[in-house]
Amino acid sequence: MGFNLSQLSFLGNGPYSMDIGPGECIGLTGRSGVGKTQLLRAVADVIVHEGDCFLGDDACSSVAAPEWRKRVAMVPAESFWWHDTVGAHFDNKSQTAALRILLENLGFDTDVMGWRISRLSTGERQRLALVRSFMNHPRVLLLDEPTSALDKEMVAVVEAMVLDFCVGTQCICLWVGHDLEQLFRVATRVYRVEKKGLTEEKRQ
Repeated sequence: MGFNLSQLSFLGNGPYSMDIGPGECIGLTGRSGVGKTQLLRAVADVIVHEGDCFLGDDACSSVAAPEWRKRVAMVPAESFWWHDTVGAHFDNKSQTAALRILLENLGFDTDVMGWRISRLSTGERQRLALVRSFMNHPRVLLLDEPTSALDKEMVAVVEAMVLDFCVGTQCICLWVGHDLEQLFRVATRVYRVEKKGLTEEKRQ
């Protein structure tokens, strides 16, 4: 199932248009403040926008926002946590072998489910937010600087996990970052976000 941005505009930015195939990862870069995060927020239908996004034949404008955000999931640079403990953010049905494997790959034991959110470092929150999104089985994954607080070894682990997830589930990924070298590692295409559109970046 492909994903399409069609003349998407918001807050004076755009329009942005793009066709993305199943399992494809697209890298987005650009100067600070240009609107990369807001572009993801528009795609997730979190902010007011014009134009539309299509997941297969379904238009964002025809799908209730909560349902759209299940299919098109955003993992912000600073994730949101609304319960006191980690485990309260995962329903009982999701606490399976698949979850245990994800946690172990990211350096956690299953006892992390009992941890209080207040004890988590920024990097731990980033990793657990990614796990939370994987377990919701989105069709599109919107990642905003997902490795900014991680060390080099864990960056490599997260990159591999995201790509494996996209290939295995045919999930589409939009990955915002400033590190062009990283974006060319993970993405099939990389674009520079400008106020009035997208410019494809070429590997030097």
